[in-house]
Amino acid sequence: MRTFLTGFSISWGIFMFCILLASGNGLKNGVMSNFGSRAVNSIEFWGRRTSKPYKGLSENRRIILDDNDLQLIKNQIPEAENVSGTINTSVNISYKTYNTTCEFSGVSPEYMDINGVKIKNGRFINTMDLRESRKVAVINPRVSEVLFQEDDPVGKQFIAGGLGYTVIGVFKSDDTGNDQSAYIPFTTAQLLYNKGWGIGDIAFTVNGLDTEQANEEFEQLLRQKLAVLHTFDPDDQRPIGISNRLENYLEAMGIFNSISIFIWIIGVGTLLAGVISISNIMLITVRERTREFGIRKALGAKPSAILGSILMESAFITAIFGYIGMFMGVGVGELLNAAIESAEDSQMSYVFQNPTVEVGIAVGAMLVLIVSGIIAGLYPALKAVRISPVEAMREE
Repeated sequence: MRTFLTGFSISWGIFMFCILLASGNGLKNGVMSNFGSRAVNSIEFWGRRTSKPYKGLSENRRIILDDNDLQLIKNQIPEAENVSGTINTSVNISYKTYNTTCEFSGVSPEYMDINGVKIKNGRFINTMDLRESRKVAVINPRVSEVLFQEDDPVGKQFIAGGLGYTVIGVFKSDDTGNDQSAYIPFTTAQLLYNKGWGIGDIAFTVNGLDTEQANEEFEQLLRQKLAVLHTFDPDDQRPIGISNRLENYLEAMGIFNSISIFIWIIGVGTLLAGVISISNIMLITVRERTREFGIRKALGAKPSAILGSILMESAFITAIFGYIGMFMGVGVGELLNAAIESAEDSQMSYVFQNPTVEVGIAVGAMLVLIVSGIIAGLYPALKAVRISPVEAMREE
């Protein structure tokens, strides 16, 4: 009974360790999925209006981004990568007898990496489309469904505001609503819909910002450079609107790192309790088998044989019950994951996804537990080896 209860404590320890890790992973995956497919290190900014007078210029002055802002990001911000301007406009589009309203977004090829655009069919906008200001479009599935019905839209032309556009691709969309959108070359949108000048907003990815402080300093530097370019007060936060996904990502990762540390502390503490129980049960075993060890040594048993038997028993108990706990912990995580995946449109999936634990981590914890169990049994084993045969046989 003592051995069973000790083994149960070991099983429970590694079971709870796996459950805690699986829960932490599930929460992290759920929250990270809310970031969508867009790059987590992306920053987007756009012009607004000033709130302070500056150098003789009045307040409430509108800030309009242009090609100079693009060149500033590309040439003066070394951390910036995958820079793309964006121009949005709404147009009426038609194909044969079908027509609808579509939101055009003029973007550069780099926008595919910035926004995590996934192509379902065809291709995305490339450099030649941009250079030649081609009238091509990458549409979403809803536009394909409304305009082209069951036909393959790639290679077909539709009319937008009296101009013909060729469909070069269909991108995947997580939005199951009725939003109809398409990407066209940035230069085409600027030429046709923005009078050849001005930019709606600019998006880019950044590298080398690993802390919240570094991210804040970078954002402040960006505002200062834009303030010089557009002549507004650097302390005025209103003229430039910034959407910084990296800031939200770093904050989320900081929270999850704290949660992970807490989980590991609790898990290791639980496993340690099991290891201590192994040492206690082996001490009791040595105490109860004192006469046996004395008789075996009197009959010529070597100390290594007695030492090996104690350590083998300790390792056996730890391995068997540890495996049971690991199997149950990993199994519960997999069952919960299957239940979440089978429940479509489940609200839980937005905050809890793939609550599983890596088998490698579970096996590693199992091996550490076995080694710890052997070490825990070492002191009782050495105590058994030191028993004098005469004193042992006198033991009652």
